[in-house]
This record gives sequence, structure tokens and C-alpha cells, in this order.
Amino acid sequence: MIAEASSALSFQPSENVTMIRQMARDFAEKHIRPHVMEWDEAQHFPVDLFHKLGEQGMMGVLVPTEYGGAGMGYHEYVAVIDEITQVCSSIGLSVAAHNSLCTGHILMFANEEQKQRWLPKLATGEWIGAWGLTEPGTGSDAMNMKVVAKQDGDDWILNGTKCWITHGISSDVAVVIARTGDVRDSHGMTAFVVERGTPGFEAGKKENKLGMRASETAEMIFNDCRVPAANILGEVGEGFIQSMKILDGGRISIAALSLGIARGAYKAALKYAQEREQFGKPIAHFQGIAFKLADMATEIEASELLINKASDYKNRGQKVTEISAMAKYYASEVAVRTATEAIQIHGGYGYTKDFPVEKFYRDSKLCTIGEGTSEIQKVVIARELLKG
Repeated sequence: MIAEASSALSFQPSENVTMIRQMARDFAEKHIRPHVMEWDEAQHFPVDLFHKLGEQGMMGVLVPTEYGGAGMGYHEYVAVIDEITQVCSSIGLSVAAHNSLCTGHILMFANEEQKQRWLPKLATGEWIGAWGLTEPGTGSDAMNMKVVAKQDGDDWILNGTKCWITHGISSDVAVVIARTGDVRDSHGMTAFVVERGTPGFEAGKKENKLGMRASETAEMIFNDCRVPAANILGEVGEGFIQSMKILDGGRISIAALSLGIARGAYKAALKYAQEREQFGKPIAHFQGIAFKLADMATEIEASELLINKASDYKNRGQKVTEISAMAKYYASEVAVRTATEAIQIHGGYGYTKDFPVEKFYRDSKLCTIGEGTSEIQKVVIARELLKG
């Protein structure tokens, strides 16, 4: 059962949060907004943009300064994802995946030598990271993993295919979870760091997606890929347990992404409803439209409160399994509802690419699927509740 809210949780954003939110907003307006539809139409992943984001500290928000990061907490991190996503969900998704998955896994479970080796390049945006858990036959059922790593002296040899991997082609380094023991043994998987250029590590098919089209999604293929034991994160057999902890934090990322989509769609709908006139007055003055806006605004506020609570727990090192699943589940469903209603408010114009709500609508659905479907979130929440 969720504990009582901490007295540390404040409704007043800190100076750091306000500052980084404004920085992310300014960056997105200058470097992202002019290219949003161009990148979306072409499915172009703008690698150079992420180097610029790294220069501003947004590729290592949670990484301590001694490793080249910004050394901030989850409230600042959520603000970055929220602001970037209000302009382009694809870029928000890629920033989230880089920070919370690959970089986050190394930050949480690497030894000091490994942190010194990889974190500075990831945190500064010199390198882009990927994280490989999902496989063609193992989406929600991650313990049925088929990618196998077998020990050969001081090395491990990886074989198999990972799919739906953000930055599967363009990443410079990937954290890969491979089976090193029995199928369905929660201690039968291990996390390896594999650098691009390692023989046997190849990029596979790039997915042609409904939404999030400027965020690269592709296969990673391992064909007798030899990885030194020094690249194992933690101990052999800890990979699955580590991944579940990474996903706890990652769900806050997707909740923040969902919040940005919902906020972006709502702002566009509000603006349009105040400008569009029918029957001699703005459509916002009709109750049917006004009530839609009221529902959207209320659900966005509720999403933000859940995300803030999850962020507060994470900052203080408390267990976030239940609250992060709640935040991800609720915020992602709100993103879809809000984007749908934003299209409805725009009418026929909302169905065209001339207005931003069409893209928010396409992008929103990923949030109810990625890093655990809504159904899986309910499984997680119920399991935690029933522990008593």
C-alpha cells in the first residue's frame, strides 16, 4: 500500500526546476520546433541535436557532476522531458530513453571503473545510449528471453536479436540483457555493456511507426558477439532484477512524456477553441467544448501530482514500484484521451498536418505501450496492493 505523502513534497517548484524548465523550453523553441514536421515525415533521427542537448546538460540530468552530468534530481528531469515533449514527443522520448535506461542502468549498477569509462560520454551527449530488453517473442514476458550469452574464458559470446530498441542503429553504446541461465529464472539473466563497433554487434531493421517517428526504433542483432567480462554490470545473474528496478524509474520518464503530450495537445486545443468562431462566438463558449477543456485540464493536473509524488519518492531513495506504475498508467491514458479530444475540438482541421494535434494524437499511443503496457501497469499495481 502506498505510504502517506512525504512532508518533503512541495507544490512550489524549486529554483533549479524553474531554471531548467525555462532552459529546456528555450532550447526546444529554437532548435526543435522549426524542424518538427520535417523530421516526423522523413523519420529522421537528428543525431547532432542530441550532442547539443548534451552540451546543455540534458543528456545527463541525473548523473553526478563528477561524471560530467548535471547532478540534478527527478523533478528537474521531469521538467526537461515535459518541456521538450510539448514541442516534439519524438525528441522527448529519445531524451528520456537515453537518460533513464542506458545511462540510468550504468549509473545505478556499474562499478567505479565502468562509471568513469562510460558515463562522461553519455552525460555530455558525446555518445548516445540504447537499452536492450525486448525481443520479438518477449514483450511483457521478459523472462522468456532468447538472446543468450555463453561464457568463453574471460569473455561472453552473445547471440540473438533485440527489437523495439530506441537508438538501435545510432547508439554508440548499449546495455543489453541476455540470458546466462535457465529460461524463466529471474536470476538467469545478466546485463552487458556493448560498444558500437564490437564485432558481431549489428543494427537491424528500423521500424516504420505510426508516431514518435523522429525517435529511432530498430533491432539490435548479436552474432557471436564477444564481450569482455569487464563489461558486465553488477554480477552474473542480476540482469533481470536490475532491469525491473530500471523500469520503475523509466515509468516516471514515460509519465513525464505523457504529461508533455497532454499539455501540448491541451494548449493547442485551448488556443484554437478561443480563436475559432461558429454561430457568432468562439467555440470555447459552447458548453460541449468548455467541458472538454475542463476535463483535460483536470486530468493533466492529476497526472502531474502523481508524477511529482513518484519523483519525490525516487529522489529520497524510497521504493517507487507502485507509485511509478500508477503515474505511468494514469498519465499515459490521459495523454491519449487529451490528444483525442484535442482533435475533436479542432474538427476537420485537427485531422490535417497543418495543426499540431494530429501529431500529438499519433504520438500519444506509444505511452500506453512502451516500458510496460497499461495492462501490465495494473498487474504491477495490484501485486503491490495485495502484498498488504
